[in-house]
Amino acid sequence: MTLKKLSCLERSSSKTRRRKSQKKPLWNDAMSWEEKLADVVTPLWRKSYDEQLELKQKHQENILSQLCGCLSGDFLSHSSPPVRSKLTFPVLPILPSPVKDGYRNKSTFSVNRGVDGNPKTVGFYVGTGSGRNIVCVNGDHLLNMPEKHKQVARCYQDFIRLSSLEPCLLFHTGGHWREVTVRTNAEGRTMAIVYFHPQMLSPEEIAVHKAELVDYFIRGPGSVCQLDSLFFQESTMTRCTHEDSPYQLLHGQPHIHEEVLGFKFRISADAFFQVNQTAAQVLYGTVRDLCVPNVKEGGERHTLLDVCCGTGAIGITISPRVDRIIGIELIEQAVEDARHNATLNNVLNCEFIPGKAEAVLPGLISQFSSAGLTAVVNPARAGLHHHVIRALRNQPAISRLVYVSCKPDGEAMRNFRELCCAPDTQKKLTGRAFSPTLAVPVDMFPHTLHCELVLLFER
Repeated sequence: MTLKKLSCLERSSSKTRRRKSQKKPLWNDAMSWEEKLADVVTPLWRKSYDEQLELKQKHQENILSQLCGCLSGDFLSHSSPPVRSKLTFPVLPILPSPVKDGYRNKSTFSVNRGVDGNPKTVGFYVGTGSGRNIVCVNGDHLLNMPEKHKQVARCYQDFIRLSSLEPCLLFHTGGHWREVTVRTNAEGRTMAIVYFHPQMLSPEEIAVHKAELVDYFIRGPGSVCQLDSLFFQESTMTRCTHEDSPYQLLHGQPHIHEEVLGFKFRISADAFFQVNQTAAQVLYGTVRDLCVPNVKEGGERHTLLDVCCGTGAIGITISPRVDRIIGIELIEQAVEDARHNATLNNVLNCEFIPGKAEAVLPGLISQFSSAGLTAVVNPARAGLHHHVIRALRNQPAISRLVYVSCKPDGEAMRNFRELCCAPDTQKKLTGRAFSPTLAVPVDMFPHTLHCELVLLFER
Protein backbone atom coordinates (compact mmCIF):
# COMPACT_ATOMS: atom_id res chain seq x y z
CA MET A 1 0.00 0.00 0.00
CA THR A 2 1.38 3.47 -0.91
CA LEU A 3 2.05 6.15 1.69
CA LYS A 4 -0.57 8.31 0.01
CA LYS A 5 -3.25 5.60 0.33
CA LEU A 6 -2.20 4.91 3.90
CA SER A 7 -2.46 8.60 4.70
CA CYS A 8 -5.97 8.71 3.18
CA LEU A 9 -7.02 5.71 5.25
CA GLU A 10 -5.64 7.30 8.42
CA ARG A 11 -7.51 10.54 7.70
CA SER A 12 -10.69 8.59 7.01
CA SER A 13 -10.29 6.59 10.21
CA SER A 14 -9.61 9.80 12.14
CA LYS A 15 -12.77 11.39 10.73
CA THR A 16 -14.77 8.27 11.70
CA ARG A 17 -13.41 8.45 15.25
CA ARG A 18 -14.27 12.16 15.44
CA ARG A 19 -17.79 11.50 14.16
CA LYS A 20 -18.27 8.76 16.75
CA SER A 21 -16.90 10.96 19.51
CA GLN A 22 -19.10 13.85 18.37
CA LYS A 23 -22.23 11.66 18.22
CA LYS A 24 -24.98 13.24 20.28
CA PRO A 25 -25.68 11.51 23.58
CA LEU A 26 -28.97 9.63 23.74
CA TRP A 27 -30.23 11.78 26.63
CA ASN A 28 -29.97 15.33 27.78
CA ASP A 29 -27.92 15.61 30.97
CA ALA A 30 -30.70 17.72 32.45
CA MET A 31 -33.10 14.77 32.23
CA SER A 32 -33.84 12.82 35.40
CA TRP A 33 -33.08 9.10 35.60
CA GLU A 34 -36.82 8.48 35.68
CA GLU A 35 -37.26 10.31 32.37
CA LYS A 36 -34.35 8.42 30.82
CA LEU A 37 -35.88 5.10 31.85
CA ALA A 38 -39.33 6.09 30.60
CA ASP A 39 -37.77 6.90 27.22
CA VAL A 40 -36.29 3.38 27.08
CA VAL A 41 -39.29 1.36 28.27
CA THR A 42 -42.17 3.56 27.11
CA PRO A 43 -40.74 5.84 24.40
CA LEU A 44 -44.16 7.33 23.48
CA TRP A 45 -45.07 8.33 27.03
CA ARG A 46 -44.94 12.07 26.25
CA LYS A 47 -47.55 11.78 23.47
CA SER A 48 -51.30 11.65 23.89
CA TYR A 49 -52.85 8.26 23.17
CA ASP A 50 -54.46 9.55 19.98
CA GLU A 51 -51.03 10.71 18.78
CA GLN A 52 -49.57 7.30 19.63
CA LEU A 53 -52.25 5.52 17.60
CA GLU A 54 -51.74 7.84 14.63
CA LEU A 55 -47.98 7.20 14.68
CA LYS A 56 -48.46 3.42 14.83
CA GLN A 57 -51.06 3.48 12.06
CA LYS A 58 -48.66 5.30 9.74
CA HIS A 59 -45.83 2.92 10.63
CA GLN A 60 -47.92 -0.15 9.81
CA GLU A 61 -49.10 1.40 6.54
CA ASN A 62 -45.47 2.13 5.58
CA ILE A 63 -44.51 -1.50 6.24
CA LEU A 64 -47.45 -2.78 4.19
CA SER A 65 -46.69 -0.38 1.34
CA GLN A 66 -43.21 -1.97 1.20
CA LEU A 67 -44.91 -5.36 0.93
CA CYS A 68 -47.04 -4.05 -1.95
CA GLY A 69 -43.91 -2.68 -3.60
CA CYS A 70 -42.18 -6.04 -3.29
CA LEU A 71 -45.15 -7.91 -4.72
CA SER A 72 -45.60 -5.52 -7.63
CA GLY A 73 -41.98 -6.24 -8.63
CA ASP A 74 -42.43 -9.90 -7.65
CA PHE A 75 -38.99 -10.40 -6.13
CA LEU A 76 -37.81 -12.09 -2.98
CA SER A 77 -34.27 -10.80 -2.57
CA HIS A 78 -33.34 -9.70 0.94
CA SER A 79 -30.61 -7.52 -0.50
CA SER A 80 -33.04 -5.41 -2.52
CA PRO A 81 -33.82 -2.06 -0.93
CA PRO A 82 -37.40 -1.66 0.37
CA VAL A 83 -39.65 -0.25 -2.34
CA ARG A 84 -42.88 1.45 -1.32
CA SER A 85 -45.97 1.21 -3.45
CA LYS A 86 -49.60 2.24 -3.21
CA LEU A 87 -51.53 -0.05 -0.89
CA THR A 88 -53.50 -2.63 -2.88
CA PHE A 89 -55.72 -3.76 0.00
CA PRO A 90 -57.48 -2.00 2.90
CA VAL A 91 -55.70 -1.32 6.19
CA LEU A 92 -58.33 -0.75 8.86
CA PRO A 93 -57.84 1.91 11.55
CA ILE A 94 -55.75 0.61 14.43
CA LEU A 95 -57.82 -0.95 17.21
CA PRO A 96 -56.93 0.75 20.52
CA SER A 97 -56.19 -0.98 23.79
CA PRO A 98 -59.19 -0.73 26.16
CA VAL A 99 -56.72 -0.07 29.01
CA LYS A 100 -53.89 2.39 28.42
CA ASP A 101 -52.06 2.54 31.76
CA GLY A 102 -50.93 -0.28 34.06
CA TYR A 103 -51.98 -2.87 31.51
CA ARG A 104 -49.09 -5.33 31.80
CA ASN A 105 -49.89 -8.66 33.46
CA LYS A 106 -46.24 -9.76 33.41
CA SER A 107 -43.11 -7.76 34.31
CA THR A 108 -39.52 -8.85 34.89
CA PHE A 109 -37.36 -6.63 37.10
CA SER A 110 -33.56 -6.79 36.96
CA VAL A 111 -30.99 -6.42 39.74
CA ASN A 112 -27.90 -4.25 39.33
CA ARG A 113 -26.15 -1.11 40.53
CA GLY A 114 -28.52 1.77 41.03
CA VAL A 115 -28.08 5.50 40.57
CA ASP A 116 -26.53 5.63 44.07
CA GLY A 117 -24.17 2.74 43.30
CA ASN A 118 -26.04 0.19 45.43
CA PRO A 119 -25.71 -3.19 43.63
CA LYS A 120 -28.92 -4.42 45.27
CA THR A 121 -31.22 -2.19 43.24
CA VAL A 122 -34.31 -3.68 41.56
CA GLY A 123 -35.65 -2.04 38.42
CA PHE A 124 -34.88 -1.64 34.71
CA TYR A 125 -31.70 -0.87 32.82
CA VAL A 126 -30.61 2.44 31.38
CA GLY A 127 -27.43 2.13 29.32
CA THR A 128 -25.80 -0.91 27.73
CA GLY A 129 -23.45 -3.70 28.75
CA SER A 130 -21.19 -3.00 25.79
CA GLY A 131 -20.99 0.64 26.81
CA ARG A 132 -20.31 -0.39 30.40
CA ASN A 133 -22.72 2.28 31.58
CA ILE A 134 -25.65 0.21 32.89
CA VAL A 135 -27.62 1.81 35.69
CA CYS A 136 -30.59 0.06 37.28
CA VAL A 137 -33.44 2.53 37.80
CA ASN A 138 -36.56 2.06 39.91
CA GLY A 139 -39.66 1.67 37.69
CA ASP A 140 -42.34 3.12 39.98
CA HIS A 141 -43.16 5.90 37.50
CA LEU A 142 -43.62 3.74 34.38
CA LEU A 143 -47.07 4.08 32.86
CA ASN A 144 -47.43 0.52 31.58
CA MET A 145 -46.73 -1.19 34.93
CA PRO A 146 -49.55 -1.90 37.42
CA GLU A 147 -49.05 -0.87 41.03
CA LYS A 148 -48.96 -4.49 42.25
CA HIS A 149 -45.89 -5.24 40.09
CA LYS A 150 -44.11 -2.17 41.43
CA GLN A 151 -44.99 -3.15 44.99
CA VAL A 152 -43.51 -6.65 44.61
CA ALA A 153 -40.35 -5.14 43.08
CA ARG A 154 -39.96 -2.72 46.00
CA CYS A 155 -40.37 -5.56 48.50
CA TYR A 156 -37.91 -7.79 46.64
CA GLN A 157 -35.35 -4.97 46.76
CA ASP A 158 -35.94 -4.62 50.49
CA PHE A 159 -35.51 -8.39 50.94
CA ILE A 160 -32.23 -8.74 49.02
CA ARG A 161 -30.82 -5.71 50.87
CA LEU A 162 -31.56 -7.51 54.13
CA SER A 163 -30.07 -10.77 52.83
CA SER A 164 -26.49 -11.78 53.64
CA LEU A 165 -26.04 -12.98 50.03
CA GLU A 166 -24.76 -10.73 47.25
CA PRO A 167 -26.66 -10.14 43.99
CA CYS A 168 -25.55 -11.90 40.82
CA LEU A 169 -24.66 -9.06 38.45
CA LEU A 170 -22.39 -11.14 36.20
CA PHE A 171 -22.44 -14.94 36.37
CA HIS A 172 -18.66 -15.32 36.47
CA THR A 173 -18.18 -12.79 39.30
CA GLY A 174 -20.34 -14.64 41.83
CA GLY A 175 -23.41 -13.53 43.73
CA HIS A 176 -26.83 -15.13 43.92
CA TRP A 177 -29.97 -12.96 43.79
CA ARG A 178 -31.12 -12.29 40.24
CA GLU A 179 -34.30 -10.87 38.71
CA VAL A 180 -37.89 -11.28 39.82
CA THR A 181 -40.88 -11.83 37.50
CA VAL A 182 -44.35 -10.76 38.59
CA ARG A 183 -47.53 -12.11 36.94
CA THR A 184 -51.05 -10.95 37.74
CA ASN A 185 -54.52 -11.56 36.34
CA ALA A 186 -57.70 -9.50 36.01
CA GLU A 187 -58.93 -10.82 39.38
CA GLY A 188 -55.83 -9.45 41.11
CA ARG A 189 -54.16 -12.81 41.74
CA THR A 190 -50.38 -12.42 41.98
CA MET A 191 -47.51 -14.80 41.20
CA ALA A 192 -43.85 -13.97 41.87
CA ILE A 193 -40.90 -15.93 40.46
CA VAL A 194 -37.47 -15.32 41.99
CA TYR A 195 -34.38 -16.33 40.00
CA PHE A 196 -31.29 -17.40 41.93
CA HIS A 197 -27.75 -18.44 40.95
CA PRO A 198 -26.62 -21.26 43.28
CA GLN A 199 -22.89 -20.79 42.58
CA MET A 200 -21.16 -23.18 45.04
CA LEU A 201 -23.85 -23.26 47.75
CA SER A 202 -24.98 -26.65 48.99
CA PRO A 203 -28.70 -27.60 48.78
CA GLU A 204 -28.89 -27.22 52.57
CA GLU A 205 -27.51 -23.67 52.40
CA ILE A 206 -29.91 -22.74 49.58
CA ALA A 207 -32.81 -24.12 51.65
CA VAL A 208 -32.03 -21.61 54.41
CA HIS A 209 -32.32 -18.68 52.00
CA LYS A 210 -35.49 -20.06 50.41
CA ALA A 211 -37.02 -20.24 53.89
CA GLU A 212 -36.01 -16.60 54.52
CA LEU A 213 -37.63 -15.59 51.22
CA VAL A 214 -40.89 -17.34 52.14
CA ASP A 215 -40.86 -15.87 55.64
CA TYR A 216 -40.35 -12.34 54.28
CA PHE A 217 -43.15 -12.50 51.68
CA ILE A 218 -45.67 -14.58 53.63
CA ARG A 219 -45.20 -13.49 57.25
CA GLY A 220 -42.87 -10.51 57.08
CA PRO A 221 -42.98 -7.02 55.48
CA GLY A 222 -43.54 -8.55 52.01
CA SER A 223 -46.90 -10.00 53.11
CA VAL A 224 -48.38 -6.67 52.02
CA CYS A 225 -48.05 -8.05 48.43
CA GLN A 226 -50.54 -10.84 49.25
CA LEU A 227 -48.85 -13.32 46.91
CA ASP A 228 -50.99 -16.20 45.70
CA SER A 229 -47.93 -18.05 44.33
CA LEU A 230 -44.22 -17.79 45.09
CA PHE A 231 -41.81 -19.68 42.83
CA PHE A 232 -38.04 -20.08 43.01
CA GLN A 233 -35.77 -21.17 40.17
CA GLU A 234 -32.08 -22.02 40.53
CA SER A 235 -30.58 -20.87 37.28
CA THR A 236 -26.99 -20.87 36.04
CA MET A 237 -27.99 -19.43 32.64
CA THR A 238 -29.72 -16.25 31.53
CA ARG A 239 -32.87 -18.21 30.71
CA CYS A 240 -33.73 -21.72 31.87
CA THR A 241 -36.79 -23.71 30.91
CA HIS A 242 -38.74 -25.73 33.45
CA GLU A 243 -37.09 -28.83 31.97
CA ASP A 244 -33.59 -27.37 32.45
CA SER A 245 -34.24 -26.26 36.01
CA PRO A 246 -37.70 -26.87 37.56
CA TYR A 247 -39.68 -24.00 39.01
CA GLN A 248 -39.97 -24.73 42.72
CA LEU A 249 -43.28 -23.74 44.29
CA LEU A 250 -42.40 -22.31 47.72
CA HIS A 251 -45.89 -21.08 48.61
CA GLY A 252 -49.44 -21.02 47.33
CA GLN A 253 -51.06 -22.21 44.12
CA PRO A 254 -49.16 -23.63 41.11
CA HIS A 255 -51.19 -21.58 38.62
CA ILE A 256 -53.27 -18.48 38.16
CA HIS A 257 -56.06 -18.22 35.58
CA GLU A 258 -57.06 -15.56 33.07
CA GLU A 259 -60.25 -15.16 31.05
CA VAL A 260 -60.46 -14.13 27.38
CA LEU A 261 -63.69 -13.97 25.35
CA GLY A 262 -65.47 -16.10 27.94
CA PHE A 263 -62.79 -18.83 28.04
CA LYS A 264 -60.48 -19.53 31.02
CA PHE A 265 -56.76 -20.16 30.58
CA ARG A 266 -54.31 -21.66 33.03
CA ILE A 267 -51.09 -19.68 33.44
CA SER A 268 -48.09 -21.53 34.81
CA ALA A 269 -44.82 -19.88 35.83
CA ASP A 270 -43.30 -19.98 32.34
CA ALA A 271 -46.41 -20.12 30.14
CA PHE A 272 -46.78 -17.56 27.35
CA PHE A 273 -49.80 -15.29 27.59
CA GLN A 274 -50.42 -11.91 26.00
CA VAL A 275 -49.18 -9.21 28.40
CA ASN A 276 -52.29 -7.05 27.92
CA GLN A 277 -55.40 -9.05 28.79
CA THR A 278 -57.99 -6.50 27.68
CA ALA A 279 -56.25 -5.92 24.34
CA ALA A 280 -55.83 -9.70 23.95
CA GLN A 281 -59.62 -9.90 23.79
CA VAL A 282 -59.57 -7.37 20.95
CA LEU A 283 -56.77 -9.26 19.17
CA TYR A 284 -58.32 -12.72 19.48
CA GLY A 285 -61.75 -11.40 18.53
CA THR A 286 -60.23 -9.90 15.38
CA VAL A 287 -58.39 -13.13 14.53
CA ARG A 288 -61.58 -15.14 15.10
CA ASP A 289 -63.63 -12.92 12.80
CA LEU A 290 -61.01 -13.06 10.03
CA CYS A 291 -60.57 -16.84 10.29
CA VAL A 292 -64.29 -17.62 10.28
CA PRO A 293 -66.14 -14.46 9.18
CA ASN A 294 -69.64 -15.79 8.44
CA VAL A 295 -71.19 -18.36 10.73
CA LYS A 296 -74.70 -19.33 9.70
CA GLU A 297 -76.90 -21.95 11.29
CA GLY A 298 -76.47 -25.15 9.27
CA GLY A 299 -73.80 -23.53 7.07
CA GLU A 300 -70.50 -25.03 5.95
CA ARG A 301 -68.11 -25.74 8.84
CA HIS A 302 -64.32 -25.67 8.66
CA THR A 303 -61.15 -27.13 10.04
CA LEU A 304 -58.71 -24.64 11.57
CA LEU A 305 -54.98 -25.27 11.50
CA ASP A 306 -53.36 -23.29 14.34
CA VAL A 307 -49.58 -23.08 13.80
CA CYS A 308 -47.41 -21.92 16.75
CA CYS A 309 -50.50 -22.34 18.94
CA GLY A 310 -48.81 -21.73 22.30
CA THR A 311 -51.22 -22.54 25.13
CA GLY A 312 -54.13 -22.81 22.68
CA ALA A 313 -55.76 -19.41 23.18
CA ILE A 314 -56.52 -18.65 19.51
CA GLY A 315 -57.84 -22.12 18.68
CA ILE A 316 -59.96 -22.42 21.82
CA THR A 317 -61.58 -19.00 21.35
CA ILE A 318 -62.45 -19.92 17.74
CA SER A 319 -63.62 -23.46 18.60
CA PRO A 320 -67.40 -22.73 18.64
CA ARG A 321 -67.22 -21.65 14.97
CA VAL A 322 -65.39 -24.64 13.48
CA ASP A 323 -65.70 -28.43 13.38
CA ARG A 324 -62.10 -29.19 14.24
CA ILE A 325 -58.96 -27.45 15.43
CA ILE A 326 -55.45 -28.82 15.13
CA GLY A 327 -52.74 -26.89 16.97
CA ILE A 328 -48.98 -27.35 16.54
CA GLU A 329 -46.50 -26.08 19.11
CA LEU A 330 -42.77 -26.63 19.72
CA ILE A 331 -42.76 -26.26 23.53
CA GLU A 332 -44.16 -29.39 25.18
CA GLN A 333 -45.16 -27.59 28.40
CA ALA A 334 -47.26 -25.19 26.31
CA VAL A 335 -48.94 -28.17 24.60
CA GLU A 336 -49.78 -29.62 28.03
CA ASP A 337 -51.24 -26.25 29.03
CA ALA A 338 -53.23 -26.10 25.77
CA ARG A 339 -54.70 -29.55 26.37
CA HIS A 340 -55.55 -28.60 29.94
CA ASN A 341 -57.17 -25.36 28.77
CA ALA A 342 -59.32 -27.26 26.26
CA THR A 343 -60.48 -29.62 29.03
CA LEU A 344 -61.01 -26.72 31.43
CA ASN A 345 -63.40 -25.11 28.94
CA ASN A 346 -65.04 -28.38 27.87
CA VAL A 347 -63.78 -27.86 24.31
CA LEU A 348 -63.83 -31.26 22.61
CA ASN A 349 -62.89 -30.37 19.03
CA CYS A 350 -59.26 -29.34 19.66
CA GLU A 351 -56.17 -31.48 19.15
CA PHE A 352 -52.70 -30.22 20.07
CA ILE A 353 -49.53 -31.74 18.64
CA PRO A 354 -46.01 -31.11 20.00
CA GLY A 355 -43.12 -30.63 17.58
CA LYS A 356 -41.52 -28.32 15.06
CA ALA A 357 -44.15 -27.05 12.65
CA GLU A 358 -41.83 -27.60 9.66
CA ALA A 359 -41.53 -31.29 10.66
CA VAL A 360 -45.16 -31.93 11.63
CA LEU A 361 -47.01 -29.98 8.95
CA PRO A 362 -46.06 -31.78 5.70
CA GLY A 363 -47.25 -35.18 6.94
CA LEU A 364 -50.29 -33.76 8.70
CA ILE A 365 -51.52 -31.56 5.90
CA SER A 366 -51.77 -34.44 3.43
CA GLN A 367 -54.60 -35.89 5.57
CA PHE A 368 -56.97 -33.03 4.82
CA SER A 369 -59.67 -33.01 2.21
CA SER A 370 -59.66 -30.62 -0.72
CA ALA A 371 -61.79 -27.90 0.90
CA GLY A 372 -62.76 -26.09 4.09
CA LEU A 373 -59.31 -25.54 5.61
CA THR A 374 -58.25 -22.26 7.22
CA ALA A 375 -54.82 -21.65 8.74
CA VAL A 376 -53.80 -19.17 11.42
CA VAL A 377 -50.14 -18.57 12.30
CA ASN A 378 -48.84 -16.63 15.28
CA PRO A 379 -45.05 -17.06 15.28
CA ALA A 380 -42.38 -15.41 17.38
CA ARG A 381 -40.38 -12.47 15.98
CA ALA A 382 -38.21 -14.84 13.96
CA GLY A 383 -41.20 -15.68 11.76
CA LEU A 384 -41.99 -19.07 10.25
CA HIS A 385 -39.44 -21.54 8.89
CA HIS A 386 -39.35 -21.68 5.08
CA HIS A 387 -40.53 -25.31 5.18
CA VAL A 388 -43.67 -24.26 7.08
CA ILE A 389 -44.46 -21.56 4.53
CA ARG A 390 -43.86 -24.10 1.77
CA ALA A 391 -46.22 -26.65 3.36
CA LEU A 392 -48.95 -24.04 3.85
CA ARG A 393 -48.67 -22.63 0.37
CA ASN A 394 -48.50 -26.00 -1.38
CA GLN A 395 -51.68 -27.29 0.31
CA PRO A 396 -54.51 -26.41 -2.12
CA ALA A 397 -57.20 -26.91 0.55
CA ILE A 398 -56.03 -23.75 2.37
CA SER A 399 -57.80 -20.81 0.79
CA ARG A 400 -57.62 -18.50 3.79
CA LEU A 401 -54.61 -17.76 6.01
CA VAL A 402 -54.44 -15.31 8.91
CA TYR A 403 -50.96 -14.20 9.98
CA VAL A 404 -50.51 -12.51 13.39
CA SER A 405 -47.19 -10.67 13.59
CA CYS A 406 -45.59 -8.69 16.40
CA LYS A 407 -42.84 -7.50 14.03
CA PRO A 408 -44.06 -7.36 10.43
CA ASP A 409 -41.00 -5.43 9.23
CA GLY A 410 -38.68 -8.23 10.37
CA GLU A 411 -38.48 -11.85 9.26
CA ALA A 412 -42.26 -11.94 8.85
CA MET A 413 -41.81 -9.86 5.68
CA ARG A 414 -39.89 -12.77 4.14
CA ASN A 415 -42.86 -15.02 5.00
CA PHE A 416 -45.30 -12.59 3.38
CA ARG A 417 -43.24 -12.50 0.18
CA GLU A 418 -42.97 -16.29 -0.05
CA LEU A 419 -46.71 -16.70 0.45
CA CYS A 420 -47.47 -14.23 -2.33
CA CYS A 421 -44.71 -14.56 -4.93
CA ALA A 422 -45.14 -16.25 -8.32
CA PRO A 423 -44.63 -20.04 -8.21
CA ASP A 424 -40.94 -20.85 -7.81
CA THR A 425 -39.85 -24.44 -8.43
CA GLN A 426 -36.33 -23.72 -7.16
CA LYS A 427 -37.74 -22.77 -3.77
CA LYS A 428 -40.38 -25.54 -4.07
CA LEU A 429 -43.16 -22.95 -3.81
CA THR A 430 -45.44 -24.63 -6.32
CA GLY A 431 -48.87 -23.82 -4.92
CA ARG A 432 -51.02 -20.93 -6.08
CA ALA A 433 -49.93 -17.59 -4.66
CA PHE A 434 -51.86 -15.94 -1.82
CA SER A 435 -52.79 -12.25 -1.91
CA PRO A 436 -53.05 -9.94 1.09
CA THR A 437 -56.66 -8.74 1.25
CA LEU A 438 -57.03 -7.01 4.63
CA ALA A 439 -54.82 -5.76 7.48
CA VAL A 440 -55.85 -4.84 11.02
CA PRO A 441 -53.33 -3.29 13.44
CA VAL A 442 -54.11 -3.90 17.13
CA ASP A 443 -52.43 -1.83 19.84
CA MET A 444 -51.36 -4.26 22.54
CA PHE A 445 -48.64 -2.03 24.01
CA PRO A 446 -49.64 1.59 24.72
CA HIS A 447 -46.77 4.05 25.29
CA THR A 448 -44.36 1.84 23.29
CA LEU A 449 -43.57 1.70 19.56
CA HIS A 450 -44.93 -1.85 19.22
CA CYS A 451 -48.27 -3.19 18.09
CA GLU A 452 -49.63 -6.42 16.60
CA LEU A 453 -50.61 -6.72 12.95
CA VAL A 454 -53.28 -9.18 11.81
CA LEU A 455 -52.98 -9.82 8.07
CA LEU A 456 -55.48 -11.82 6.00
CA PHE A 457 -54.24 -13.70 2.92
CA GLU A 458 -56.63 -15.33 0.46
CA ARG A 459 -56.49 -17.22 -2.84
